[in-house]
Amino acid sequence: MSSADPVWRRRRHRETRHLLLSVLPGALWIFVFLVLPSLYLMSVAFMTNGGYGQPQLPLTLDAFRNLAGFGFLGWSPGNLYTLLRSLWQALLSLALVILVAYPIAWYIALCRAPLRPLMLLAVVVPSWTNQVIRAFGWMNLLAPGTPLSELAVRVGLVAPNLGLFPSSFAVTLGLVYNFLPFMVLPLYAAFEKLDHARIEAARDLYAGPLRAFFVAVLPQTLAGLLAGSVLVAIPAFGMYVIPELLGGGRSQMLGNLVAQQFGQAANWPLGAAGALLMLLATLVGLVILRRLGRRLGGDDMVI
Repeated sequence: MSSADPVWRRRRHRETRHLLLSVLPGALWIFVFLVLPSLYLMSVAFMTNGGYGQPQLPLTLDAFRNLAGFGFLGWSPGNLYTLLRSLWQALLSLALVILVAYPIAWYIALCRAPLRPLMLLAVVVPSWTNQVIRAFGWMNLLAPGTPLSELAVRVGLVAPNLGLFPSSFAVTLGLVYNFLPFMVLPLYAAFEKLDHARIEAARDLYAGPLRAFFVAVLPQTLAGLLAGSVLVAIPAFGMYVIPELLGGGRSQMLGNLVAQQFGQAANWPLGAAGALLMLLATLVGLVILRRLGRRLGGDDMVI
């Protein structure tokens, strides 16, 4: 055994100790503010609803049965409609955000270098405002008597003296407006690394604009698209503020259902079951997007 072995071991132990001390604050933060609340949420979801909404023993699956629509009066599709509406709103908002964000990110990437930070700032600045204030702004813009509502009345989309708010349209518009920056920024980062030679090669081979996009542009920006999809679809699925304000109770989503159970309905186990469902939906969405990225040849490291 050489004399260098003890020195190497001490150095290795010292480096390991320094690494653990560096990681410990972050790991402790995650454990206290993420793992422990999730464990408590899981335990509450399997408890019985007490007389005042407080969870209590014994453990039961009643909360999940109620979430599926089964109650003491039989089965009701109300909660199922809420889940399907949340999924539909998340997917619809994601599709619209992608359609709007791609040309915006492409245009910013083609601008002169001094103008790009200003244009990115213009995209991000609205998100600096409180989400409630932005929702109230759309409520004023879509209320009866406003130019947008009057235009919708003339076209025949809404009845006279009615506005575009409250409605599912207002909720969708609010979600798209709220999450647009979260898609533009990842796509812009992908467009900055775009190899324009591939686009020119596709056009030289007589590919049309749509064909050139799917062959030369989409594969190169897939990493940004997947990253933006995670940042848009998952929060939109459990959104609370926008459906509550812009929907006016007509477009309730899963986040509103969970909030009601912890508040007015006083059914903590049911609320915890709904929150647990959102966590599971998040994990499933991440897995689906990761596999989709691998199959399409994108960079799976973004997820």
